[in-house]
Amino acid sequence: MKINLLAACLAATTMLTAAAQAAEPSGRDQLIRYIDGLAERQLRAREVELAAIDTAAKMDARKAKLRQSILELIGGLPQERTALKTRSMGGYQGDGYRVEKVVYESLPGYFVTANVYVPAGGKGPFPAVLITPGHSPDGKAGDRFGGNLAKAGILALIYDEIGMGERLQHYDPEIGESKVGRPTGEHSMAYWQTVPVGDHVSRYFIWDAMRGLDYLQGRADVDGARLGALGCSGGGTVTAFLTALDDRVQAAASACYVNTFRHVLAGPGPQEAEQSPPGFIAAGLDVPDWVELAAPRPYAIISTEADFFPFEGAKTAYEEARRIWGLYGAQDRLTWITGPGGHGNLAPVGDKIVGFFSRWLNNSTTHRPYVDVRPPLGQDNLVTATGHVATSLKGVTLQQVNQARAAKVAPPSRAAIPLERLREDIRAVTKARTPVMSLKTEKGGCILAGSAAGDLDCRLTGLDGAGKKRALVLTGYPEQLAAVRAQSTALAAKGWLVMELPARGAGGTEEIKSALLGDWNLLSLRAMLVGETVLGLRADDVAGAVAALSQRQDVQSGVSVYALGAMAPAALHAAVLDDRIVSLTLDGALASYRMAVDRPIQRNLPEVLPFGVLRHYDLTDLTVSLGARPVTWVNPHNGVGEILRQPQFEALLRAKPASVRWASRGARDPLVLP
Repeated sequence: MKINLLAACLAATTMLTAAAQAAEPSGRDQLIRYIDGLAERQLRAREVELAAIDTAAKMDARKAKLRQSILELIGGLPQERTALKTRSMGGYQGDGYRVEKVVYESLPGYFVTANVYVPAGGKGPFPAVLITPGHSPDGKAGDRFGGNLAKAGILALIYDEIGMGERLQHYDPEIGESKVGRPTGEHSMAYWQTVPVGDHVSRYFIWDAMRGLDYLQGRADVDGARLGALGCSGGGTVTAFLTALDDRVQAAASACYVNTFRHVLAGPGPQEAEQSPPGFIAAGLDVPDWVELAAPRPYAIISTEADFFPFEGAKTAYEEARRIWGLYGAQDRLTWITGPGGHGNLAPVGDKIVGFFSRWLNNSTTHRPYVDVRPPLGQDNLVTATGHVATSLKGVTLQQVNQARAAKVAPPSRAAIPLERLREDIRAVTKARTPVMSLKTEKGGCILAGSAAGDLDCRLTGLDGAGKKRALVLTGYPEQLAAVRAQSTALAAKGWLVMELPARGAGGTEEIKSALLGDWNLLSLRAMLVGETVLGLRADDVAGAVAALSQRQDVQSGVSVYALGAMAPAALHAAVLDDRIVSLTLDGALASYRMAVDRPIQRNLPEVLPFGVLRHYDLTDLTVSLGARPVTWVNPHNGVGEILRQPQFEALLRAKPASVRWASRGARDPLVLP
């Protein structure tokens, strides 16, 4: 009996220990908690500011200020409305409408494929609605509202958004699909290509929609004073953005997008690159602001009850917006259409959506049932001969548009950048703060404390022995550090004090939008929304570790740093900020931020790219700025991970200092230690 009781107690203790370990937040969870805490403070400040808006005049002033802020956040919009060069590509007859297939150029050589649903009978001019489809490989072909609106006497233009339908940016004819993945993967890849340029990818989504309005206004059968916009999910996002920035939209309906960031961050987290302009929350903005910038124009917020975007968040956004419409005495112009089902399930409320546009654009209250409008054949909605712009029209891609933009706004710098200016730029771009941090030693480990983002567990080797030691910070992901632990031990035996510093945010994973981008895509979006960067936080950790070691009585003056993989750019930034780093080894790192712009595809870069960096400096500038301090680049690589040979690497540098060297090592070779 006693044995059984003891066994039961041991089993219970084991279960409690396992439960405690399971409840211990991962490094990723801790980082998310810190970011969300910042977001909460910023959102509260916004609420205080919004509460003071109690007249239409004050709201008009707020709208003007917010529009300017948004344009600055996204890098502005293309200024020149170049010729659309519209081409007719055929069409077909539907029941109560006809479909015209067209292609036009949003930017020179940058093609947009679209279907135009024209009401049967009458010559117009008709009111018109621009439809941006939800994120699906089908693009415009999956739409059912074009025909329904045309049956109600409203012309509709539905186009393929970037990375969807016939506009895949990375279409590979050999595999018949995008090399990058689904539309959200294509959008994420485009986002991280625009990030180092200092633009947000939404500028191109918005511009495509604005050019759609230009196309509609150029048609003789369209009344340009009666334009509307409709979209669901990612299309609802573009619809909200477009309506906020373009007063030509006289009635808008955004479905399965409008929410609040407080609910989104606590729920599914950021979902889409184009929904997340860097610094958006930090600038005092929230999702409802996109809606409220349209007040008091007719607006429909459309929500489904089982959407992954929280229904309560949509309700909160609607209630806030309703107060704003009330300032204009126009609450009847704002409506919340709700229905059953999950994300994008609009069929049950399709008649209400068509009714909304009929009322506000066509002055009609006639009820029309929503029907499942489909073309005779699925391919009838295709505009190009092959079904893909990439193979039929061979226009420019968004990557090429962004590359040309980078050449104008962030040309490669060939002149040396003064060290003090570099330090100012680093702090501005990465948000690094170089906080004072302390080192607490514990049996079997240590804790680096003092960061606002939370403490970091670390590991010290070489504490035994008298006299002053040389110190090394070895930083990387936990699995990287574990793989080279024998070398840490060997170095300690030679009289070194070695700190193993894990990358902040290690542990856990997230939804993968594209395997090429890895699992730091969404978390990096989250950090940038509140004005933080993963790179800056990690640079602070490296600098903090160096400062803490420098305070120890058993450490010689100056600390060496060896950084693996994604920690290498953080260590390089820290070295520019902190002269106590006397030598630096960067192992397996991206050699130049411009390589994230100049190639069609990149790999695993979200955690190392700060917003707008190329407008200030490149990694090569940081390397040269270290002067006589030894810097060793081990296996430097380009944007897709290809290792650069020595001549390729040295060609990137403005002038190779004698202190900078290139080295290589195989996967099983030892570290290139100082």
